[in-house]
Amino acid sequence: MSQTDTFIQPIPVRYLDRDLSWLIFNERVLAEAAKENVPLLEKIKFLSIYSSNLDEFYRVRIPALMALKKLTSKKTESSGKSYKKLLKQINTVVYRQQQMFGELFTDHILSELEFENIELVYDRPIPEVISVQAENYFFTRALAYIKCMELNTDTDFFTENNKLYFLVSITDNNGNNCLHIVNIPSEEIPRFFSVVKGDKQYILFIDDIIKEHLDAVFPGYTINGAYSFKITRDAALEFDDDYEEGLAAQMEKKIAKRDFGIATRFLHDNKMPSEYLEVLIALLNLKGANVMKGSSYHNLKDLSELPIHRKALEYPEWPSVPYIFSGKLLLNDIEKQDVIIHTPYNSYDTVLRFFNEASVHPEAEEIYVTVYRMAYDSRIANALISAARNGKKVTVIVELKARFDESNNIKWSKKLSDAGVNIIHSVPSLKIHAKIALIKFNKSHNVKALGLLATGNLNESTARFYTDHILLTAHAGITSELKQVFKFLSLMKKPEKEDHFNYKHLLVAQFNLRDKFITLIDREIENATKGLLSGITIKLNNLEEKVLIDKLYEASSAGVKIHLIVRGICCLLPGVAGLSENITVKRIVDRYLEHGRIFIFCNNGNQEVFLGSADWMNRNIYRRIEVCFPLYDDKLKEEMIRLMDIQLEEADTDEKRSQQKIYEFLAAKS
Repeated sequence: MSQTDTFIQPIPVRYLDRDLSWLIFNERVLAEAAKENVPLLEKIKFLSIYSSNLDEFYRVRIPALMALKKLTSKKTESSGKSYKKLLKQINTVVYRQQQMFGELFTDHILSELEFENIELVYDRPIPEVISVQAENYFFTRALAYIKCMELNTDTDFFTENNKLYFLVSITDNNGNNCLHIVNIPSEEIPRFFSVVKGDKQYILFIDDIIKEHLDAVFPGYTINGAYSFKITRDAALEFDDDYEEGLAAQMEKKIAKRDFGIATRFLHDNKMPSEYLEVLIALLNLKGANVMKGSSYHNLKDLSELPIHRKALEYPEWPSVPYIFSGKLLLNDIEKQDVIIHTPYNSYDTVLRFFNEASVHPEAEEIYVTVYRMAYDSRIANALISAARNGKKVTVIVELKARFDESNNIKWSKKLSDAGVNIIHSVPSLKIHAKIALIKFNKSHNVKALGLLATGNLNESTARFYTDHILLTAHAGITSELKQVFKFLSLMKKPEKEDHFNYKHLLVAQFNLRDKFITLIDREIENATKGLLSGITIKLNNLEEKVLIDKLYEASSAGVKIHLIVRGICCLLPGVAGLSENITVKRIVDRYLEHGRIFIFCNNGNQEVFLGSADWMNRNIYRRIEVCFPLYDDKLKEEMIRLMDIQLEEADTDEKRSQQKIYEFLAAKS
């Protein structure tokens, strides 16, 4: 649901902490599960997304904060206390959210499923009516993957990252007690087991099936109790600027070690006795982890895998709007006028066709592409392989350091390279986050080049639920500067002062992006002080970089009206007297993930519109190659401004309507 987030604080702070802001975003995701107008299976998906997001937070952000706490405490006592206080605040917020999660799930979701004749057995014995099927499933499927380890001072056991376990207390015939760790093989077999009896569907967690049959794992022993737990570990990958071996080889070694990082969170069944908890912490070396009570079930991101298939319990389908060709070839259409695709409202087939046509076009000589996150079965990659085999010179800049997509990108790098594609990897200390492609034609063709510039990844899988915008253009100035970008990327080095690339159309991080945005904001400030029309509308995933935030504060103080749509992290505080009273911040959480970056500057009524890959975060501005680009076609500018107006208008309503209205607008336009 769309919502205006108010971050006004009673104390004179200038920025909201980025991690607390992110937790506010994840709470908005959680809140979707409580909305009456959200279909039941979509509510469950939002619970799954919340859980998955939180896992990543503890894998990525908490390790950074723990390191900062340790480093700063060595330098200044006050800094160390500051990070300790922040970690305590985070744990408080997360615990409250987990309580909300539990109440939503047990008090609402389970009863709504029951109303649909679906019984998800939760925290109670397996119903007698399906006990035979559950027992058979245990012995024929689950038991093959069960491993157990006695827990004592001699135990050499390492709990894997985010894997599920039971701590099992048993007693032998002589009255001797001992503890064992038993795995819950939720990655080897499905997390849920389903049985239909008559008109009713029963769904079991495999956790409960295993717990019910532990006497088969420990024959001759008395089972005193079984308590679930999981350990979340640091998933960050660090690389030295100077390295001798290839980045891909180095990455593969690092990825193999990712799941063996330090423990950041120890989540346990709240029924686990305190003496058992102390034993686990001591023997598994978990003293530095955040110890948190949970329910009997963890990894509830698996809820997205519930074996329920009912269209009536999902969002109604919105068939993607196709691009209407004026001729036979898309490339010919782009030569005549700019084309923009708004995914997932518009069909991604247009983007696929861009690469497919280029792979066989007789006058296309060279193709250049940046890749950040590729689809697992990428059709774009296959088109590039075909292009190389058809004699085209194909160069692909692959970012191997795209978090959690490293292995997939390495896989495609090898396949592309084997097909004759020139593969270039970025240097370890610089990420290539730009979403761009370029087709260069031979001299006989009527245009020199065609460009693709996007706000999101060239990934047909995520394009089904990420809202993004893709510009296809023959604009000579833009394509000429795309050539400059690819020329720099092919150098495989960090930008240096002596690098001379003159960008007049594109905004490229490390070169002119931040300064250009400051200039655009300064112009709005000047217009406001002169009594001319002014205003700024920006849509981002995250807003953190303080120089640009301060510039927005300055514009607000000068009277510039600023409207922001920020999906995730927002360190800017809106509506603060004397600081940001002319700034509003809205957050949209809906059926699609808001992902596009859009920048609109009033310019005294002659509005300028930019799109791009760059959020306003430190990493994007200072440690990545990003590309933002202008819209020059008046019709496309009007279209993009209208889409933003719809989201701003609908963000204050009680119903989720902005994405629906955008879909209706684009469908009617087509």
